Amino acid sequence: MRPNVQIRTALPDDAEAIAEVLLAAFTPFESFYTPEAFTATILDSEKIRKRFAEKGVIWTASSDGKLVGTVSVVDEETRLYIRSMAVVPAAQDLGVGRNLLRTIEKFAVENGFAKLFLYTVPFLEGAIRLYEKNGFEHLGGGDPAEFFGTAWLSMEKKVER
Repeated sequence: MRPNVQIRTALPDDAEAIAEVLLAAFTPFESFYTPEAFTATILDSEKIRKRFAEKGVIWTASSDGKLVGTVSVVDEETRLYIRSMAVVPAAQDLGVGRNLLRTIEKFAVENGFAKLFLYTVPFLEGAIRLYEKNGFEHLGGGDPAEFFGTAWLSMEKKVER
């Protein structure tokens, strides 16, 4: 039986818990990142608090009252940039990521965005499969020098209205 997952818009008071989710989700892959890229990926609570002032939204996913996932988006005019999507290891494969993507897509449709866009890294194979299953297409890879010496990929999805 899948746990009941609640998605809601995050509040600045969630910053510490969001930072903990990012750390838990990405620590198993730390050795694949350069130290600088890893630090850029696992934001601290102060950097997360600053994101609340940006033109975008942060969501959290909770199960049994505990934060198990998060994602944020930034308005880039015609496309919605997805960043910092993370699900704690214990909640992966339970539909949390899929529910977060559905929330983003609903938001995109309601706000007139034509595309969803994201960056990921090639070693996050589970995340890449999730994105592919949910209609994202590969746009190509990028120069590792642009992400602190760590290879990256970009993906995009056209929003169905």
